Amino acid sequence: MSFSERQISTTVLVIGTGGSGLRAAIELAEAGVDVLALGKRPKSDAHTSLAAGGINAALATMDVEDSWQQHAADTITESYLLANPHTVEIVTSNAARGIEDLERYGMPFARENDGRISQRFFGAHTYRRTAFAGDYTGLEIQRTLINRAAQLNVPILDTVYVTRILVNDDGAVFGAYGFDLETGTRYLIHADAVILAAGGHNRIWRRTSSRRDENTGDSFRLAVEAGGRLRDPELVQFHPSGIIEPENAAGTLISEAARGEGGILRNGLGERFMGKYDPERLELSTRDRVALACYTEIKEGRGTPNGGVWLDVSHLPRETIMTRLPRVYQTMLELQMLDITKDPIEIAPTAHYSMGGVWVRPEDHSTDVPGLYAIGEASSGLHGANRLGGNSLCELLVFGRIVGQAAAGYSASLPAQTRSAASVQVARDEITHLLAADGSENVRALQRAIRNTMTEHAGVVRDETGLKTGLAELDAIEARMSDIGVHPDIAGYQDLAHAFDLKSAIMAARATIEAALERRESRGCHNRSDYPEMDKSLQVNLVWSPATGVTREEIPAIPDEIQAFIREVAVEGKLLE
Repeated sequence: MSFSERQISTTVLVIGTGGSGLRAAIELAEAGVDVLALGKRPKSDAHTSLAAGGINAALATMDVEDSWQQHAADTITESYLLANPHTVEIVTSNAARGIEDLERYGMPFARENDGRISQRFFGAHTYRRTAFAGDYTGLEIQRTLINRAAQLNVPILDTVYVTRILVNDDGAVFGAYGFDLETGTRYLIHADAVILAAGGHNRIWRRTSSRRDENTGDSFRLAVEAGGRLRDPELVQFHPSGIIEPENAAGTLISEAARGEGGILRNGLGERFMGKYDPERLELSTRDRVALACYTEIKEGRGTPNGGVWLDVSHLPRETIMTRLPRVYQTMLELQMLDITKDPIEIAPTAHYSMGGVWVRPEDHSTDVPGLYAIGEASSGLHGANRLGGNSLCELLVFGRIVGQAAAGYSASLPAQTRSAASVQVARDEITHLLAADGSENVRALQRAIRNTMTEHAGVVRDETGLKTGLAELDAIEARMSDIGVHPDIAGYQDLAHAFDLKSAIMAARATIEAALERRESRGCHNRSDYPEMDKSLQVNLVWSPATGVTREEIPAIPDEIQAFIREVAVEGKLLE
């Protein structure tokens, strides 16, 4: 071998050091199980740290009538009946336990004067059930989990990019392969079980709340190449409020808390427009509706000069803004020298969250691949066609704990770990081949081409012609990918990482568009202008793999104790043509 390679063995390997990955690693370490966590970016700066508004659990500290059953009913209702009821029941009934875990680790929640945890309203929740820490809840959760992992001496490697999950001849996991982003040193990691916690695919749109080197669909590609499938990749949440300028920060989120605290949306003509789309809930409507409303105002020519709408909090008391929205205030001051206590913020819908993801079983988030688990935004089943704000943070705590236990149990049940030299060689050759690539195509330019295609043809509103055009464009981009050049430099191996990001992005884009073509209806975040109605026959999950294309999967019945709390899903105001 003309390259350096480190070999490491562990019982459970966690890929991704955001909230879900760290929570799983903590569970394993507390149980005395050998665990290693890998991340491609610094753990203190994982995507979880961007989650602003809060974390849901029916603690009933503010509204005594609340219950996990009502939380489950709200989640299923707002998923437009595409959420898996078993997944929902597990998350909502265990959410309070997740909050207790965080308290045990030292999380500084906002509290009422008498000491109980404070909870705020979030769009489409029946009661106040979103616990928070200012408007930087995700950051505090991430800090809390990092501190707990440090107390337990969980080994975390920060600059390792995983290129392949290693699978033996029986199709079971035996580890993963990757390289160090700074030195290029390769890693061969043997593990009995692998937990995939490497995020979603919303970076494949041009305006997104993700940073430039994350959420390119890594989880999707790693799982599919190992033999897994994807579920509902077309169901992507567009957050209503991403900023437009500066270009390098386009899509940075203005927290939903800004609307929760009384922010008002106005179009370019100065009109408050949510009354047309959801006269009862107005700005506190669900994310899919607010995003669609903003999109429609812009599309119909009532947008701001930069193609957005205004979000205004300047009428709120200055004290409210400084105590409840400190991060929004700080962000806008830094990025635009804008004082939100005086001026409105120019925003537009931005790709925010992958509600679909790797196909997993509800009870333990195991995949089609024995020994491989997926959690957090990498997984699927909880959010359906519209995610409730605050649900993702409780999901990662609940399933981080459950999957940690499941992976430990799987490892303990193995009579032996079978490996495959051929599988390792494929992973080695893939990197070697890319490092030798000296073609004329620029990896970053091709990534941008994918983002342009997805923005143009698979954005907030879609139709058959556009989606088919998008697929043709992806074919053309894929053809150009055979002639890329990869040139690591003195600063490290980012160029090689971008080449793998590109492979992930093209697969995630194809899965998204093929599933979006199959879903000939408008439901939640998925708006088809050529099929504006909801179709009862499409109240199913769409499962994708390269071998089978898109297949339909029935959704289990809703348990009676949750069904009793479900209200009808109103669809008026959904798609205004």
